[in-house]
Amino acid sequence: MTDTWRHLPAPARPIAAASTAAVAAVRAKDTTALDDAVTALAGLDPAQSGLVLGTAVRLLLEDGHPDGLTADDVRAALASCVRSWPEQADPQVVLWLLAGALGVLDEDGTPPPKPDALARNAAVLLADLLAGRPLAPWWTATLAEIERAQLND
Repeated sequence: MTDTWRHLPAPARPIAAASTAAVAAVRAKDTTALDDAVTALAGLDPAQSGLVLGTAVRLLLEDGHPDGLTADDVRAALASCVRSWPEQADPQVVLWLLAGALGVLDEDGTPPPKPDALARNAAVLLADLLAGRPLAPWWTATLAEIERAQLND
């Protein structure tokens, strides 16, 4: 963990650090670095990391579609992500992540994907949605959104 994350709340720092390393590995197409980052990310509290990563994905989707998100937009995000690194992106897991981030996940008793699959595919999805933009500002926006939602609930 670096000093870069000191402005974030303590529970979010390891999520931000591991996710940022994973996104950097995806951008570099470095499978060894991605494996290391996925191991770190998958070892964190799944509820906390899921909330943070899901909120970041939702914010990035909303940013890319300010007039609203359609089913075609979700399909395009799924296809773009899978095409960005087909060896690492599992379409079923990416779809699960998108549905979860958008709050439309229908958990019909089917077990969720394994934590390492979720972490790997979340990194590929984030890297694709970021389209070369830095990730750090999105952590600040994500945590502000989570705080706002928790205060209003």
